[in-house]
Amino acid sequence: MWKRDESVKPATPPSPAPAAPATAPAPTYPAHSEVRQPLEKDARVNIGKSVVIKGELSGSEDLTIEGHVEGRIELRENVLTIGPNGKIKAEVFAKAVIVLGEVTGNVTASEKVDIRDNGSVDGDITSPRVAIAEGAHFRGSVDMQRAGAKAVQPAGKPAMTSPAPQPAVAAAAHQPQGQKVGA
Repeated sequence: MWKRDESVKPATPPSPAPAAPATAPAPTYPAHSEVRQPLEKDARVNIGKSVVIKGELSGSEDLTIEGHVEGRIELRENVLTIGPNGKIKAEVFAKAVIVLGEVTGNVTASEKVDIRDNGSVDGDITSPRVAIAEGAHFRGSVDMQRAGAKAVQPAGKPAMTSPAPQPAVAAAAHQPQGQKVGA
């Protein structure tokens, strides 16, 4: 009978085998960190529609807000997207702001503010580029002068002091009939 116990014992030595899987997770850690590196470059965070935030929100990742935020939002080097369900009552500072929901408060973007169809902004916008889609709502003022830049004449419109007829002709070609060039 002792021989039978010995034959059973070789079946139990696999108990040290779980020690081998303990070393297996070590290779998965580098794989996990490799997965994180691309996420850090294209990092995006979502705030769901059931989330309510009151206070100051800042970060260094692109952010999509579907919930409610009240206070101040600072993402100066990143893109802020207010989703269709998003309701924002805040001062907003970002590299670019895309509005699909509602924003009440001033919006400052270093690159662009884009109010899409059904988007709404009640407040002043400061950005070098502003796009407002048909069907969007906007109430406020727009300042499109770049920070620290001198006033620049918009492209396609000749300066009043420039007597060159070439730009005026080019601008007239792009004007709808009945409008004056330079007006």
